[in-house]
Amino acid sequence: MQDDLLPRDIPVQLIDVDGTASPDDRYTLPDEDALLRAYRGLVEGRRVNDQAGALVRQGRLAVYPSSHGQEACQVAAAQVLGERDWLFPTYRDSVAVIARGVPAAEAMVLLKGDWHSGYDVHAHRVAPQATPLATQLLHAVGFAYAARRRGEDTVVLALCGDGATSEGDFHEAMNFAAVFQVPVVFFVQNNGFAISVPLSRQTHAPSLAHKAIGYGMPGQRVDGNDVAAVLAVLGEAVDRARRGDGPSLVEAHTYRMQAHTNADDDTRYRERAEVQEWLARDPLLRLRAHLTTGGVLDEETEARLADGAERIATDLRAALNAESDLDPEDLFRFVRTTRSPQLDEQWALLHGELLRGELARMSPEETTTAGGTR
Repeated sequence: MQDDLLPRDIPVQLIDVDGTASPDDRYTLPDEDALLRAYRGLVEGRRVNDQAGALVRQGRLAVYPSSHGQEACQVAAAQVLGERDWLFPTYRDSVAVIARGVPAAEAMVLLKGDWHSGYDVHAHRVAPQATPLATQLLHAVGFAYAARRRGEDTVVLALCGDGATSEGDFHEAMNFAAVFQVPVVFFVQNNGFAISVPLSRQTHAPSLAHKAIGYGMPGQRVDGNDVAAVLAVLGEAVDRARRGDGPSLVEAHTYRMQAHTNADDDTRYRERAEVQEWLARDPLLRLRAHLTTGGVLDEETEARLADGAERIATDLRAALNAESDLDPEDLFRFVRTTRSPQLDEQWALLHGELLRGELARMSPEETTTAGGTR
């Protein structure tokens, strides 16, 4: 039993860095249709990351945590889920959210700063992106537990980064899920850093996947830049949860190619040579090489996929270049069904500040017309 829970010493890999298939005794290479679908997601995800970075520089996005280099994890997370399953993402998982079917413009509302979540979570079965570390793991477990109590055939995939595994919420979510055998898969994208804190300063465990055995659930390690391997390993964990065999922990070994966000200077805590080493492991280039060699991907298909990704980027630019019409009272209007006296008091304070600001910008004539005094 203990051996069944332990992860491998070497992460699962089905396609190596130069695109060659690497046979595995346990996991099967996904079929060509699944890999071509994944490649489309990688192309679109990379274009979204690049476009979002440009929009930050133009002042149209307040912040963007890029997943450049991690797209294999993002795309696979969306692809392994069924129609009734749910995704619980973090702030860095915009590509996974979009791959799940959320329009790119709606996925960026949070990062623009307009609203808490810009998409219908029930329509897409994607929870709001979580900025606090690990809080979404508790929500995911609770949701999965409730779904099971209702007799629903639902699996929940909960995403987090390596930094989240240092939080108490991670422990609580793992423990509850294991004790009650909840149909949830914990998917840790280990990209090497929790902002500037390297993994070596977060844990002394052989791997993050090894933490699973302490809760009595299986853990597995996978090459997070090999989308074929991520599809296979995550798919097995999702199937296991759906059968009623309980939760799993999957650790993907990947790398954050860009800074934590546009507000971060990653040159202060990691060497450029380290970043350069990971360029050769690019998940998009790896799968492209594999599909091209196998005759699945040709120039016409490549051009068609690139055009589709460009349309997504164009729509995203157009949406974020449009000015937002925001109502400050919405901050208080949708907190509770019936607004509390405390919220009324807070809105009155903000409303007063807004009115004073408007009066300060008016000319004396305008102020008199508005009924104020200067």
